[in-house]
Parts: sequence; structure tokens; C-alpha cells
Amino acid sequence: MARTPNYNYERQERDRQKAAKKAEKLAAKAAAKEERTKSETDTETETEE
Repeated sequence: MARTPNYNYERQERDRQKAAKKAEKLAAKAAAKEERTKSETDTETETEE
């Protein structure tokens, strides 16, 4: 006898994986923004001296 599919579990797993991927992208974006801001302030400091 075949097992009945567990659609709710499959949907929850897809949503969990999607949320993890989204969080990873946001973290990378925040790190890139921080790095860009840091390099801009370093450049401004060098030009002021």
C-alpha cells in the first residue's frame, strides 16, 4: 500500500528552505553594505589628511 503524501510537511520544508536562503542573501547584502560603508569612510579619511 502506498503512503499518503504529507503536503503540509512538504510545504513547511519548502518555506523553511526559502526563509534560510532569504536570510543568507540578506546577511550577504548587509555585509556588502557594511564593507562598502567602511571603504567609503576610509577613502574620506585619506583625502582629509
